[in-house]
Amino acid sequence: LRTTDGGRHWRDVSPAGAAGLEFRDIEAFDRRRAVALSIGEGEASRVFRTDDGGATWTESFRNTDARAFYDCLTFFDHRHGLAMSDPVDGRFRVLSTSDGGRNWRVLPDAGMPEAQPGEAGFAASGQCLVSAGDRDVWLATGGGATARVLHSGDRGLTWKASASPIPAGDPARGVFGLAFRDRTHGIAVGGDYRAGQESADAASVTGDGGRSWRRADTPPPAYRSGVTWLPHSGRSALAVGPTGTDVTRDGGRSWRTVDTGSYDTVDCAPDGGCWAAGEKGRVARLRQGPAVG
Repeated sequence: LRTTDGGRHWRDVSPAGAAGLEFRDIEAFDRRRAVALSIGEGEASRVFRTDDGGATWTESFRNTDARAFYDCLTFFDHRHGLAMSDPVDGRFRVLSTSDGGRNWRVLPDAGMPEAQPGEAGFAASGQCLVSAGDRDVWLATGGGATARVLHSGDRGLTWKASASPIPAGDPARGVFGLAFRDRTHGIAVGGDYRAGQESADAASVTGDGGRSWRRADTPPPAYRSGVTWLPHSGRSALAVGPTGTDVTRDGGRSWRTVDTGSYDTVDCAPDGGCWAAGEKGRVARLRQGPAVG
């Protein structure tokens, strides 16, 4: 869907022939250019690119490896970007583009740590792979014994893994979303996505680029799948999930619920507009006031 009037009206700009595909991540460079990822096993994982605001799309990548399942993508600038797949042959697989998503290649995995048994990414919010600056990128995991965040400082060639205090040890638990306001300060959110399951430590923070993570002093009260920094704030961020939206004003250490609507992902534009999307086609635009600041 696309809006050009602040969300008052929306138009379906889905790629032709894409019925049945599950789009979970879209990265827009301006009002005309965007790249979208559909997720799933084998050929369900595809990348599309538009240069005319969604009027037409070109399929630029289709996964032909039945073992791969792509979850998220991110861009450092309008040319350089990455997409990530669940582990293949024991390591997360990473795609790279240097021409704005027109062409993709699988990066060598020699610099990727071995995955834990059962470890994977979550295609929940398009935020399991995020970047900051022109070279730093982080990858969020779950499902293994430990929820981890992998960091690369060379656009995906080599990675180092660090443990997150967000609970894991189950296919439904782990880190679901990441947000970095610069190359050192980041927030991770997640938990257990199953309805009614407790997620006692649904958020953690880092101040050293992801080398170490610590629990939020007052975390969100339940599982959260999406997170974003508020533009121009420095220390304020939003986290969303099926049971509500929370805000932090101290860089992720403490959170307070400000809305009870169900949303899966959230993002903010440079002009300060923040948007969330969720179940049953729900889309919302944040009205900032004293509650979120």
